[in-house]
Amino acid sequence: MADIKFEIKKTFGVISTSNKGWTKELNLVSWNEKEPKYDIREWNTEHSRMGKGITFTIEELKMIKTILDKMDL
Repeated sequence: MADIKFEIKKTFGVISTSNKGWTKELNLVSWNEKEPKYDIREWNTEHSRMGKGITFTIEELKMIKTILDKMDL
């Protein structure tokens, strides 16, 4: 399997921390030197290993914000 290059451009915050110490975070990440995307996934403490996650464009993230703002939480 080919190596995946990534660079965390900006960290917005930690959503939760697992019992193993991994943190689920919202970050702006450049994958394989491409345009950065908003990214939610788990990371180890060194940010050298990651779990499966999901990425969003700014338009998708804005839509998620709109949906969340309408929710009665």
